[in-house]
Amino acid sequence: MKTVIFLGSKPIGYECLSYLIATAAELDLKVIGVLTQSRKEFGGDHDLAAIAISNNIPVFNSLAELPECDFLYSVQYHEILKQEHINKARNLAVNLHMAPLPEYRGSNQFSFAIIEGRSEFGTTIHQMDTRIDHGDILFQKRFPIKEDWWVDDLYNATFDASLNLFRQTLKHLVTGNYKPVPQQSLLSKYGTSLHMRSEMAELKKIDLSWPSEKIERHIRATSMPGFEPPYCVIGTEKVYFTRKREV
Repeated sequence: MKTVIFLGSKPIGYECLSYLIATAAELDLKVIGVLTQSRKEFGGDHDLAAIAISNNIPVFNSLAELPECDFLYSVQYHEILKQEHINKARNLAVNLHMAPLPEYRGSNQFSFAIIEGRSEFGTTIHQMDTRIDHGDILFQKRFPIKEDWWVDDLYNATFDASLNLFRQTLKHLVTGNYKPVPQQSLLSKYGTSLHMRSEMAELKKIDLSWPSEKIERHIRATSMPGFEPPYCVIGTEKVYFTRKREV
């Protein structure tokens, strides 16, 4: 029986862990640990620690506690692993990144895809190395972006595609039925970028002197429910842009 440790957070991490636990026995897998943050967002409680405890799975407090295992699986985990952590996985350490690679490494991928007027997006499962979203691609799913999508529309489509990709490829991952594709081999076709969370604050600032099409794209790209909306400054006051939703 192979062993796996799951590192993750957020709703997608919760759903992937739930599926992993439910299918572990038929895949001859044993989940021997979970490492997570407790997160409440997007209107719901997605407590990975609680589901682990309810299934008698140990919950670790830090990466320093990781034991050896066959697989490390990361889904929206908040820390970058060092080589000593990656080496804990005898077979493979992988990450599910909710964006197409190599185009969008790091954070804010949904916003930048809309701002840049991309017509395609996707989700990727890749090997982990010590750089951010940099390892070989094992599985990927791409899909079109509709012209009128807002950032939460793109997030929701990527969430569904990511969960489906996790479910569809888990058996292949365990059995070694995949062919790694170096990201370097795709750079000439897709390009690459690396974005950080700190960039979002600047993206939300709307300059009314911009062309109307640019203003509209920035508003659609940064209006994520549950977070500060995009805004402009008139005098000394912030004026927020909000989306009027059909009832």
